[in-house]
Amino acid sequence: MDDNKVIRTDAGAVNGQSKCPKCGATDISYNTEIGKLRCNFCRHEFEPDIAEEGRDIASLEGQYIGSGAVDIKADAEDIITLKCGSCGAEVVIDTNNSTQARCHWCRNTLSINSQVPNGAVPDAVLPFKLGRDEARSSIEKFVGSRKFFAHPRFKREFTTENVMGVYFPYMVVDANTHAEFSGQGEHETRRYTVKEGDDRNTYYDADLYDVSRSFDMTVSGLTIESSKDKLDVNSREKTTNIVNSIMPFDTENCVKWDSNYLKGFTSEKRDVNVDGLKGIVGEQTKDIARYAANDTLDFYDRGVRWDNERVEIKGQKWMAAYLPVWLYSYHQKKGGKSLLHYVAVNARTNETMGSVPIHMPRLWIVSAFVELLGLLATVLTSFYLLDPNEHEWWPWAFLLSGFIFFFAMYSRYRNQGARHYHEKETKTEVSDLRCSDEFVRSRYKLSNSMMSDANNNHVGGTLAGNAASGALKMLSEGITQEIKNQF
Repeated sequence: MDDNKVIRTDAGAVNGQSKCPKCGATDISYNTEIGKLRCNFCRHEFEPDIAEEGRDIASLEGQYIGSGAVDIKADAEDIITLKCGSCGAEVVIDTNNSTQARCHWCRNTLSINSQVPNGAVPDAVLPFKLGRDEARSSIEKFVGSRKFFAHPRFKREFTTENVMGVYFPYMVVDANTHAEFSGQGEHETRRYTVKEGDDRNTYYDADLYDVSRSFDMTVSGLTIESSKDKLDVNSREKTTNIVNSIMPFDTENCVKWDSNYLKGFTSEKRDVNVDGLKGIVGEQTKDIARYAANDTLDFYDRGVRWDNERVEIKGQKWMAAYLPVWLYSYHQKKGGKSLLHYVAVNARTNETMGSVPIHMPRLWIVSAFVELLGLLATVLTSFYLLDPNEHEWWPWAFLLSGFIFFFAMYSRYRNQGARHYHEKETKTEVSDLRCSDEFVRSRYKLSNSMMSDANNNHVGGTLAGNAASGALKMLSEGITQEIKNQF
């Protein structure tokens, strides 16, 4: 897949005036309520041009790249000068900030519609479907359910007036793959309890099988951030994992690029090339295949350990797209440190996720009270409700109440482990499935309820892996830092 085949998605696109098909005016905007472009002069509304689907995914061989997803040129100009087609004036557009500008003489709108080599113009755009008022309501509801432990300053300053509609840059990938997995799985045949001295222990019998799965799989609309900032899901300065967590988007409804969709919204320019994302896409494709194989493993209720995993990507298609997000941000500054909290709303599905600053003193006090209740529960159950001759372990679990409450509340407010579940939420289709299951032997008196080395539910995709592995580390570091900041 060394030779890229470029798909010209801006064929026929012309920079300059995008005109209303009815009256010829250039003042055009997008109406989120009805999903159509609207002329602000004659009020004519017209359907968007749907982005071309391209070739069938199952027949993809090699690598296809949309012209909006080709490598960014380091020396590409951000400032582009257009000549107004109405009065002849020259109009400058800074593509770092916008792809449109008004002519200062005749007031016509000029647009950048053909792709420029600085990553500012994608292949497609997914228009906003959720209005600003609906987004504000979702954000207010999310934050409102987390007010009790929220930082007092945040509660005073919180307002959804500064909610912004943002188009973020993504790569949308379709892939034609072949997957092969082999390993061993266990099926439970018996569960029983044995009294050993004063204790009663549960054991399991299970049958061990050699397991293999082979199948073709198409992946449709695997979506990856193409901004270095948003790829850093473990950022210490920004809760960028929040933006990742509100996927997936209905990318099948993307429309052909038109600068008019960005009117009234802001956007971020792509700054990552295809080669910089291949590793992530490869790992996430393997995760998707691993979870697709799980649909055939119901018999193995104790899990499966894959010893060999191979996912061959026979063909791929990469398209650059702008996808819509309503974003609330809050800058928390304390003790010389700062953290940018996000609450994000998927502007297509209304899925909402966020990070809320925590008032640590209150959380500590309430957690200590819960821990005291747990201590009392331990004493009552151990000395008054249970037979003194019985040695039960479960009453002592109440001693963890305060710690469990603290970490549960911290996680609920900060959501550091929130992420997009690409392995389950990406659209796939499996064909030519081949299964092999061969009995090896029976195993007896096993102490674990599941295979200790089962990995059929493992997720190794770079973003997911970073979010999962970094969540606990960031949790402990984040708690430590907030304690330092607030005490």
